Amino acid sequence: MKTVRRILPLFAVLALASGQERVVESVVPALAYGPRCSSTVELQNLSDRPVVVDVEPHRASGALVAIAGHPEITIRLTPRERSSYKLEIEEETESAWVKVRERVPSPRLSPVVAVSGETECVIGDQLRSVGRGVVFPTQSPWFSGDVTDLPGGLLSLINTSERAVRAWACYSSGGLFSAPNGTRAAAELMPICTTAFEVQIPPFGAREFPVARDGSSHFSLKTQGAAIVLEMLRPVDLSVKMYKVDSTIQFGTEVPAKR
Repeated sequence: MKTVRRILPLFAVLALASGQERVVESVVPALAYGPRCSSTVELQNLSDRPVVVDVEPHRASGALVAIAGHPEITIRLTPRERSSYKLEIEEETESAWVKVRERVPSPRLSPVVAVSGETECVIGDQLRSVGRGVVFPTQSPWFSGDVTDLPGGLLSLINTSERAVRAWACYSSGGLFSAPNGTRAAAELMPICTTAFEVQIPPFGAREFPVARDGSSHFSLKTQGAAIVLEMLRPVDLSVKMYKVDSTIQFGTEVPAKR
């Protein structure tokens, strides 16, 4: 008689071996570097226990980049420790980003690491700074709206996954159309795109889309992917490439299919 042995999936074995450890991920987007700008990511352990986090920094291309002064991405924080980190980026960019993975060792424990970021730029004889709050990826987020109140704005897209994602952009001057065929979805008014294109964003890549183009008044962006971050950036000063996050913008998310 043959004996059948149950083989657990690899992820289940790892979970059992680690005492049901789980990982909580957060993203700090739109980090600027260059001759006049520098960015910092800050971690603070709010608990009375040691914490292990992975700080995974990326260029806009998706490539990994080192943390200044640290030979590895794993960082250990003592109880109530606060620490700041910079990325080793020499080229000029406004689209570097960091994924922070906090390891929570037990189901009874909660995440305890506060994550934040800040970008500083020298403008003339002034040092200006803007905060970079934590954002969380969602599945296939989208944006659609008039852009007359967003002069110089950029829509930042970050693919935080290991698979390429797709995005469809549409710039419109306000014209609408519908193609009724008996269904409510088809009868809805849709913008007439004066400029439209489709792009593919590589794994861990970032891309920015200006919300206005060639006098357009309406912009929409649809995405397809499992873990995408969208953020609206507004210029602090039009003469300098320095942007702040517009937290008033609400992004749509994919509607689950009905069963």
